[in-house]
Amino acid sequence: MRIDKYLWCVRYYKTRSLATTACKKGHIKVNGDPVKPSRDVFPTDEVQVRKDQVNYTFTINDLPPNRVGAKLVDIYRVDTTPKEAFEAQELLKYSKDYYRKKGTGRPTKKDRRDIDDYQEEIE
Repeated sequence: MRIDKYLWCVRYYKTRSLATTACKKGHIKVNGDPVKPSRDVFPTDEVQVRKDQVNYTFTINDLPPNRVGAKLVDIYRVDTTPKEAFEAQELLKYSKDYYRKKGTGRPTKKDRRDIDDYQEEIE
């Protein structure tokens, strides 16, 4: 089975074209080597997927006949992603919340609503 089809079947990507694009960009590695979308995968291959700034790693158990439900994904792969990868994602989430200091730059939509509410209270 092709790697782009496999990633689509086990729900790492919503469409097969997204999986193909990720392969072309070098976000997918099989046994440590960047691969093309047409590369065949087999059971016991180790796959690394870089998605949303997280490096997911898993080992292929079996090849699904077609796209499987979310509950059945674990039959076809063993997830070996380290916990540190998800902790780094949490830190990124917190850092994005504070990228803009309050009162600097252009006001957000929420800021403008607050200003309008404040002006209506004065009148």
